[in-house]
Amino acid sequence: MGADVLDVLKARLAEDHLEILGGFACEDEEGLPPGTRSVLMLGPAEPGFWARLTAAPEWDGGPDPVDRWSRRVIGRIACDLRAKALFPFGGPPYRPFYQWALRTGRVWESPVRLLVHDNQGMMVSFRGALAFKQVIETPPVAERPCETCSKPCLTACPAGALGAAGYDVPACHAYLDQAAGNDCLTAGCLVRRACPVSAGYARLPEQSAYHMSRFHKAGRTA
Repeated sequence: MGADVLDVLKARLAEDHLEILGGFACEDEEGLPPGTRSVLMLGPAEPGFWARLTAAPEWDGGPDPVDRWSRRVIGRIACDLRAKALFPFGGPPYRPFYQWALRTGRVWESPVRLLVHDNQGMMVSFRGALAFKQVIETPPVAERPCETCSKPCLTACPAGALGAAGYDVPACHAYLDQAAGNDCLTAGCLVRRACPVSAGYARLPEQSAYHMSRFHKAGRTA
């Protein structure tokens, strides 16, 4: 039964340029819907995701179009497959997506503490997750790419805001306020882009620019 559900899910996700980024088994865990035995984590599949999203009715100039799209699309899939949709937004409190990702065997903490995915590198992002009451076989555990990497992420931040010591968010925002920060704002965080795995993932600069602008705007108004 699990294999059949997985095949149907993959086909449904492909229609909206989403994919399974990993999953894990569980049983009666606190913080998950009662009876959950499998959690599958979902995120953008490039190329194609950004074009699909920006052509959707949620891209209407209103607030939080990405989150509204995620609720509609993933929520519909969850209902059709008798799963429960879970999202990384809508809090506080927030679901522990960072910790869930680490349980998949396909996502790890990078040298700069950002998550890194076996195929998407530091461009990985989660639009939601599906909790199932049946056991669903998840993708095999991959090898952490950082083990054989020269780790350019450690020295890529021109502001020195992101490195082995973690993330100095105020320093990042201060740099983005300067003309020199325009490259990060318009093409995406240089640390994320420095990851060799990220370089092989077809995420558009327009998508990174959108998320960077939202991040920086939130930092200014916080």
